[in-house]
Amino acid sequence: MKKYNVVILGATGAVGIEFRKILLQRQFPIDRIKFLGLTTVGKEYDFGGRRVMSEAVEDGCFKGYDIGLFSAGGEISRKVAKRAAEEGCVVVDNSSAWRMDKDVPLVVPEVNPDDVDWHKGIIANPNCSTIQMVVPLKPIHDAAGIRRIVVSTYQAVSGTGLKAIDECMIQTRDIVEGKPISQRKVYPHQIAFNALPHIDVFLENGYTKEEMKMVNETKKIMGDDSIRVTATTVRVPVFFGHSESVNIETEKKISAADVRELLSKAPGVTVVDNPSKNEYPLAIDAAGKDDVYVGRIREDESVPNGINMWIVSDNIRKGAALNAIQIAELLIKKGMLK
Repeated sequence: MKKYNVVILGATGAVGIEFRKILLQRQFPIDRIKFLGLTTVGKEYDFGGRRVMSEAVEDGCFKGYDIGLFSAGGEISRKVAKRAAEEGCVVVDNSSAWRMDKDVPLVVPEVNPDDVDWHKGIIANPNCSTIQMVVPLKPIHDAAGIRRIVVSTYQAVSGTGLKAIDECMIQTRDIVEGKPISQRKVYPHQIAFNALPHIDVFLENGYTKEEMKMVNETKKIMGDDSIRVTATTVRVPVFFGHSESVNIETEKKISAADVRELLSKAPGVTVVDNPSKNEYPLAIDAAGKDDVYVGRIREDESVPNGINMWIVSDNIRKGAALNAIQIAELLIKKGMLK
């Protein structure tokens, strides 16, 4: 089996740690591996028995590497992604920097795998909440045509990063121990035992940047600008796993039973839908898993062609690291890496 040289930018962040874990779990065919960091340069890390030192980003650091997995934020990606591509390294970028660039494919392998065919050295990994929504919606769109999507998300603190996980833990401990909140740096309000209808910055239209990501990215990934999308995104005190309440209106009538049948055969989807036995997707069950879980599938009785569903997935795995690595595997399958 041919092996490839892989570089991870942001290897010690929440997504970077997951990159490392999943590459080993999936036995990705690696020859050489390089970690690039900003504040961790010179530190050594274990990678499947190898000792890998974190190096600085500098000219020539991507030469000789086939695939770059980036998760170091948009500012860094904008500075170095094109340089990496020029040095022959295909970049799969997890930030929002390139997602809506017309020359950069935005890919979820279960939904639009052939979009990688027109990449020019950079492929964008979509927003976590968008990824888990479009995986089950694509087969429904193919079967009945989706006209409109109304989505409300309940997103884990890990989506903000390691510091947010720590803040939620500290606040929870303080409250349980009857102490005043000792830390509130990451979010504008207490996150423990709370729900914040505020993810990313507010825009002039009243939506947040996170909400508009879901609107715009969904259309690009699905390849259909006619789909109308509206979103409300909420941060909740869950460590791993985003949950979404999704309502769709379709062009053609499709029953809840038909949707269950479609999704039971859809790649990357697990249907958990037996409310009579209290069986439906839960964030705690999706954490650490690869699939997108769907349940509470039912017809919307307020419109002629409507379906409601509850979608849950691990935001760090399928919502970020796993999807990026699946893109890299897709490039190998298509023979697009030298």
